[in-house]
Amino acid sequence: MNRAGIPEDDVVLPFQIESSALRGRAVRLGAALDTILHRHAYPRPVAEALAEALAIASLLAATLKFDGVFTLQTKGDGPVRMLVADVTSSGHLRGYAQFDAARVKALGEGPVSVPKLFGAGYLAFTVDQGEAAERYQGIVELDGSTLAECAHHYFRQSEQFEAGIKVAVAAVAAPGDGAVLNWRAGAMMIQRLPPEDAQGSAEGMDKAIDAAKRDAEEEGWRRAMILMGSATGAELVDPDLPPWKLVDRLFLAEGVAIYRPLALVHKCRCSPGRMRGALRAIPRTEIETLRDPDGAVRLTCEFCNTTHAFADLDAVYAAD
Repeated sequence: MNRAGIPEDDVVLPFQIESSALRGRAVRLGAALDTILHRHAYPRPVAEALAEALAIASLLAATLKFDGVFTLQTKGDGPVRMLVADVTSSGHLRGYAQFDAARVKALGEGPVSVPKLFGAGYLAFTVDQGEAAERYQGIVELDGSTLAECAHHYFRQSEQFEAGIKVAVAAVAAPGDGAVLNWRAGAMMIQRLPPEDAQGSAEGMDKAIDAAKRDAEEEGWRRAMILMGSATGAELVDPDLPPWKLVDRLFLAEGVAIYRPLALVHKCRCSPGRMRGALRAIPRTEIETLRDPDGAVRLTCEFCNTTHAFADLDAVYAAD
């Protein structure tokens, strides 16, 4: 694919390493991530964790063929009770975290590991394609110092999905205002498909050929992991190093094909209609107790922090 016109930020870039036929994805998050995090003004450890989760969710969603929503979610008994990152098949990205502010503050300002931030709990991957298809969910214990390591733990348990992931998050001082931080994230994944069952390899030459093929595939996998591992965190988030240039830099000697990118954008699915439906699911008598002094009931979306006000409850509860 011609590199001209490929977005430099807020993009998922699929590629293939031609020498080994391994599939890859590169993700770069800029303004979309920055908007999500600044809508909530999260403490830094929470913001960094959510940024990592959004980058991983973007990578994994791009490996699937689906029409709906891919969600990465954590639940635990630590300072961060829950974290959600989801991306639609159209590239609409959103996320939020629930946390205990006092417990997060007690962690300090330095890097915080998954056990300290989330405690004991689980990581779940969900694909929801609506009522027309069965909902898929994979769950694994939070086992690792980072969310990327927890995702690797999931891959190790999967017979259908073997992959390596590298993720970086950075908060860069905004030009002209060092007090404002611009959030960026970058990630890369190499995916290894399940080996095909060997056919006709019981004896002699066929068996030797199969063994040589397996050795070559294993060597290609190891080499790809080493090359991806050589990318620094700074390179993964560098606004002056577009994802396609980084992919070329790492794998050009192996031969690399780049495919049609998916643009990512922050877009919440909340709306007055959805919020109205949420109100109608609660008994009217309970909702009446939630009225503000001006008589309106207000609901705030956890994802985008937008508040929706409803003054006329008769209209809310009226039959459509």
